[in-house]
Amino acid sequence: MVRPIQKVVIVGGGTAGWLTAGVIAARHQARIRGGSFSVTLVESPNVPIIGVGEGTWPTLRTTLEKMGVSETDLFRECDAAFKQGAKFARWTTGAQDDAYYHPLMLPQGFGQVNLAPHWLADGHGRSFSELVCPQEDLCEDGLAPKTITTPEYQGQANYAYHLDAGKLAPFLTRHCTEKLGVTHVRADVKSVTQDAAGDIQSLVTEQAGEVEGDLFVDCTGFKSLLLGQTLGVPFKDCGDVLFCDTALAVQVPYATPDDPMASHTLSTAQSAGWTWDIGLPTRRGVGYVYSSRHISEEDARAELAAYVGPAIEGLSVRKIAIRSGHRETFWKNNCVAVGLAAGFLEPLESSAIVLIELSAKLIAEQMPANREVMDIVAARFNEVTHYRWGRIIDFLKLHYVLTQRTEPFWVDNTDPATVPERLQNLLRLWKYQPPGHLDEFDRLDEVFPAASYQYVLYGMGFRTEVDPLEVEGGKAQAKRFLNEAAALTQALRAQLPKNRDLVRKIQEYGLQTI
Repeated sequence: MVRPIQKVVIVGGGTAGWLTAGVIAARHQARIRGGSFSVTLVESPNVPIIGVGEGTWPTLRTTLEKMGVSETDLFRECDAAFKQGAKFARWTTGAQDDAYYHPLMLPQGFGQVNLAPHWLADGHGRSFSELVCPQEDLCEDGLAPKTITTPEYQGQANYAYHLDAGKLAPFLTRHCTEKLGVTHVRADVKSVTQDAAGDIQSLVTEQAGEVEGDLFVDCTGFKSLLLGQTLGVPFKDCGDVLFCDTALAVQVPYATPDDPMASHTLSTAQSAGWTWDIGLPTRRGVGYVYSSRHISEEDARAELAAYVGPAIEGLSVRKIAIRSGHRETFWKNNCVAVGLAAGFLEPLESSAIVLIELSAKLIAEQMPANREVMDIVAARFNEVTHYRWGRIIDFLKLHYVLTQRTEPFWVDNTDPATVPERLQNLLRLWKYQPPGHLDEFDRLDEVFPAASYQYVLYGMGFRTEVDPLEVEGGKAQAKRFLNEAAALTQALRAQLPKNRDLVRKIQEYGLQTI
């Protein structure tokens, strides 16, 4: 008999476990209600989650909407705020005025014309992102991406969220168990049983006995209890490319409840890494991600204190070990890893949650009908996921290789031996042609579009040689889109509220449901 896949067991909670549970359960609601399919999440009552305050990608809006989550409830219960991109300060030269934006909006007319050559030919003294889309100006003005009358999950500008990860997991727990039919088992796993072929048969738990399943999702964090420990899948370290291996995190209260709240992540380069600064309604989440090979913990703490200022006095600073890398394979036998169990890269560009979303979506949509076809689905999952991890590593490294800073950490990052070959080849190509809509980035499994590479490249002073005749030929079309971008910027600056003001209104009145 061909064994159908009817019982999905997720091991581990946190953002990874509950997002995965929610995505799978929402996709298979009819089967869950019909009694032919179940999603069970086994979570230890004794293991705390790692969450320190999260930046997300705009994809989370679609993910939560498909799960049936109220955006108003998200803001009210998860200390959420809007994120419209990231501002990178002092990454290129280290000078006080050295900064650029990676906004979440695409350049105007992105699918029809590449505006990069036209900016390179004549940028009118403005940054690339400022010229081609409104979002840099919106962030500089401290504006929100929508108004109180804009329905849930819609916006005048593209946006993601900043939120409190410690509050997100319990929020998702309630939604998944109360609305989506996910079974929640609070128990510690004592051992894992396997069949003769190596498949996982069940979890033996301390408080709930044996939990059997057909497909197991490992969301046990860095421990990787199922994929790493039980099935023996090795970890591939990426520390030779991405050097940061430690983070110091602190929660900083605002001086007053009316302090401005940034609608972007602020990432500021330091001597041996960088600090993140995320504005939530009640506090800022600040952290220093650094390479312990290039700075001592004592000096890193001093740099963090210098960044935060006197407000750091008396605050608790958490130290978190980072091991950049991923499992050599992500789905083996009847077990697939999601989240930290699959791997982790430094938190630059908020790639952790988007990888959870993409993996959960792929599992939900490609859910194998039976064990006979599972290995085919697993091979496809592994191919796509390997590609995604590789491209994220390339994109994160791009932020380091263009620097002109002279501290050892930054100089070492520009060593070609630490730069992936694919990225080296693209950088050579981009000297003569800018990244474009169809240039290497047209796969469905891309995480970062060509526009993201443009924002970082040209934000950090990279130059592409452009053909004057080509620029002249597309001048009229480019001018039209640049004028559209300028008009949109002016209109949005006039109509959008301050970020903090809108978040307060959402908490008080709520957004319109669609």
